[in-house]
Amino acid sequence: MFGRLLTAMVTVLNRDRSVNYQKTAELARWLLENGSDGVVVTGTTGEAPTLSDEEKIRLWAAVREEVGNRGQVLAGTGTNDTEHAVRLSREAARVGVDGLLVVTPYYNKPPQEGLYDYFRQVAEATPLPVILYNVPGRTGVNLLPETVLELARIPNVVGLKEASGNLDQAGEILRRAPQGFLLYSGDDSLTLPLLAIGGYGVISVAAHLVGRQMKAMLEAYQGGRTGEAASLHQRLLPLFKVLFITANPIPVKAALRLSGFDPGPLRSPLTEASPTVEKAIRQVLEELDLGSLHL
Repeated sequence: MFGRLLTAMVTVLNRDRSVNYQKTAELARWLLENGSDGVVVTGTTGEAPTLSDEEKIRLWAAVREEVGNRGQVLAGTGTNDTEHAVRLSREAARVGVDGLLVVTPYYNKPPQEGLYDYFRQVAEATPLPVILYNVPGRTGVNLLPETVLELARIPNVVGLKEASGNLDQAGEILRRAPQGFLLYSGDDSLTLPLLAIGGYGVISVAAHLVGRQMKAMLEAYQGGRTGEAASLHQRLLPLFKVLFITANPIPVKAALRLSGFDPGPLRSPLTEASPTVEKAIRQVLEELDLGSLHL
């Protein structure tokens, strides 16, 4: 439906921290030309918490227009307010995105019944396919397998981005999910282990820099060349790790800048990479010969 490699893309900002819609759209097109099957716009990596609704809608429209039929465009529409998430999801459908990535509500820590009701209302608001997003380290709540399995009964709930880091939890979902339900890794470093237990693909940060290599790893595994896939994973592992050395998307924006593409600053309360963090990123980029992206 969406392909196996989706990039959770950054939002390019101008020096004054306003959104650069043109450069963000051009980055989306470049990602799709360099390994990605689709892009997620206004997710965590896109600094969604500090973007206004108007900015989000303009970004979805700009990216949709720029990429055309080169790949899939998913909109990050989740919030910690169900009615707000429903409104955003309807707007995303209106501007023509292909699907929704919907994160669990953050900070208010609803029970599982509340999580089910939240996702149900969002899914019923549009005919768009919905990928659930579980990232308890960010949101303070874990979407449990039983809740995922209940949500998977809703026709347009088609998959899960699992970033709990718990392979047993992912395995339990895969063991009992309906045929065709897609489980994406939310952690680049766990992509290959998740594929090994039946996962489908990854919603990646590292693909900003190594999209073609990530695609090669996925294709090698699917083609039965598990040794080749493992070698690619091992080679890329230092990058997977350094891109989360501090809060995402601080490292990936620094890495892009060091590699020749300036994504602009970050919005407060996020800060620029410290000299120590930048040094660690630079070392990994040099080791992997990622000095120029030619965007």
